[in-house]
Amino acid sequence: MDARQIARYVALGALFLVPLTPLIVVDSFFFPFITGKAFYFRIVTEIAVAAWAVLMLVDKAYRPRFSWLGVAVLVFVAWMSVADAFAPNAAKAFWSNFERMEGWILLVHLLGFFGAASAVLGAEKKWRAWFLSSLAVSLIVSAYALLQIAGRLAIHQGATRIDASFGNSAYLAIYLLFNIFIALSLAFSERRPWLRYSLGGLALLEGVLLFFTETRGTVLALAAALVLAALLAAWKLAHRRARLVAALALALIIFASAAFYAARDTSFVRSNHTLQRIASISLSDGQTRFTIWKMALAGVGERPVSGWGQEGFNYIFNAHYDPSLHTQEPWFDRAHSAFIDWLTAGGVPAFLLYVSLFGLAFWYLWRPASEASRHGPQLSAGERIALTAALVGYAVHNMFVFDNLYSYVYFFAILAYIDSKVALPSHKASEGAARPMRWVERAPVLSESDAATYALPVAAVGALVVIWTVNISGMQTAGKLITALTPSNDLAKNISVFEELAKNPSFAAQEIREQMVTAAGAIAQNPAAPQELKQRMVTLAIAEMQKQVAAYPRDARGRLQLSYAYRAAGDGARALEEMEAAVALSPRKEGFYVEKGALELDLGETKAAQADFLKAYELGPQFSDLAIYAALGHFAAGDQAAADAILVSYFGTTEVDSDILAIAYLRTKNWPRLISMLAQRTEKPGAPPQAWFALASAEYQSGNSSAAIRTLRAAADRFPEAAAAANSAIAQIQAQ
Repeated sequence: MDARQIARYVALGALFLVPLTPLIVVDSFFFPFITGKAFYFRIVTEIAVAAWAVLMLVDKAYRPRFSWLGVAVLVFVAWMSVADAFAPNAAKAFWSNFERMEGWILLVHLLGFFGAASAVLGAEKKWRAWFLSSLAVSLIVSAYALLQIAGRLAIHQGATRIDASFGNSAYLAIYLLFNIFIALSLAFSERRPWLRYSLGGLALLEGVLLFFTETRGTVLALAAALVLAALLAAWKLAHRRARLVAALALALIIFASAAFYAARDTSFVRSNHTLQRIASISLSDGQTRFTIWKMALAGVGERPVSGWGQEGFNYIFNAHYDPSLHTQEPWFDRAHSAFIDWLTAGGVPAFLLYVSLFGLAFWYLWRPASEASRHGPQLSAGERIALTAALVGYAVHNMFVFDNLYSYVYFFAILAYIDSKVALPSHKASEGAARPMRWVERAPVLSESDAATYALPVAAVGALVVIWTVNISGMQTAGKLITALTPSNDLAKNISVFEELAKNPSFAAQEIREQMVTAAGAIAQNPAAPQELKQRMVTLAIAEMQKQVAAYPRDARGRLQLSYAYRAAGDGARALEEMEAAVALSPRKEGFYVEKGALELDLGETKAAQADFLKAYELGPQFSDLAIYAALGHFAAGDQAAADAILVSYFGTTEVDSDILAIAYLRTKNWPRLISMLAQRTEKPGAPPQAWFALASAEYQSGNSSAAIRTLRAAADRFPEAAAAANSAIAQIQAQ
């Protein structure tokens, strides 16, 4: 077999392995649903690109050809390398982390996939086979989802929203959306009836499954894409019968949507979790996203040209934090809109380049037939309609959701498919626009002996070097981190793995260091852990987080984590210093003031704690927990009147059941309030025996031993299983 054939088989084999990516789940890796897929995609893409490089040297048919779409993809990736270089955390912008596995490293792999797929699958006329193989994998994913619906396989995210092998319902949803329209695209041009109807059936099945993901943005995207497809089909298809079917389909979609909207408040819809979630779509429901988008745009105003780099949204989130987000997740690393994400990551240039990818794809799909015929093979009307619907659905989805690995892969696959259909040799491109590509066509072709002697070995070695340097160390780290986090009877072994990770920092250093802090806190609070191991783990966590903060001092999250590490070590003063730095970086985040107030309370700085708890409440007066913390601060400072005023203002009473207030009453020895609260807990249906023991403890500490004994006897009578413990406590009280 000659060098050309070897490279051809390797390139095709690697490209046909890409559709298997959704099935990859590596439980031994940190974030198993994400890291395994990402490393797998990187490796097969690197192999495909290396083989493609050899093919370009030995056969001009595989060389890249000019299209404005290809130029836009190249410039987009090139610009993001510049934007990422100027990011506040350039290392993370380029390499990302285990949770996302994106960064510029993913973009450059997508560029390689785009180029190899366009050239190799285009030259070999294997695109149809590639998409069919992708649909075959989607059938396996669909079977997985069906088994989740049937209760035969576990759902990984929540209890009802299917996620199959993605571990995330939104990721599965966009995967299904792409496959729906790919199946329809192939069905339009399929001549074999059995396969045409099978493709239609697969599209229908995956449309139903998409609803069970309960991803509302993607459901809207599917509806918009189907409406557009029906409109285009009614307008563009040549056969009158096909246009009539499309018009009927459009009417059916509109009628079904209207009927569902009218029935949104019926008991049938409300009693079904999936239907109820879809029916709850509203502008008010998207308020959190709108708030985050507003914050994102404020951040863009600070860096409109270069942006904040990929993975840099947390800097915007901290600096422009809106207090209304207090009850949401504490950290947003995305704007939850792919379009705004690129605007924040790469500034206005990146946003325009990203939009141009859609615009150029649509232009190539729908340019006049006379012009298209001069620029290569024309796509069928059905293909153009389905691909347009897929891209529009993807764009609508991306307005409300951030991207993920395989939605990127499908997007770039469709772009590569279009590019392979429209790209021409440079000497045939119109208006002389292809002049910069002429050197590619004029480059000499290697002889078979030179290809076998030099090209193949160099490409193989180059691929192995890239695979090792880009992936293997990260894979090893992902596995070691899981080992370090896995509970065992040998804490020293876990700590040793953490220490090994610290000696060899990887691209996910921040994630690893944060996990060290979490582990340090757990070990420090473990009464069975030897003091030497506690000190060893806490010291490691502090040292590593100090490195993180020194490298990125303006990252509020790093400051918070270092504060946690100091707290685990019992160093409240230094923990407070880091919280003060975090507050300075994010002065409107209520949670930071609560953390700072708690530290001050532990240090006996009651007036400072009072001020910080009150500041948190003033930022978010609509949140009950902040009202309670404000009351805690007043109680701790001895101002009961101010505390009661807040409780009455928010709750309408001072009789509020709260563990936080229980701590306040205990610290201030406000026994009447504490005993009253705990007594009410014992009266609640289903109250556990611990409620009686807590009440007895408060009564005893207040000096009322007889009341404590009565409460313990009541607990013994009510809970026979707790009688021994109650009688033992009574004996201890009587022995005093």
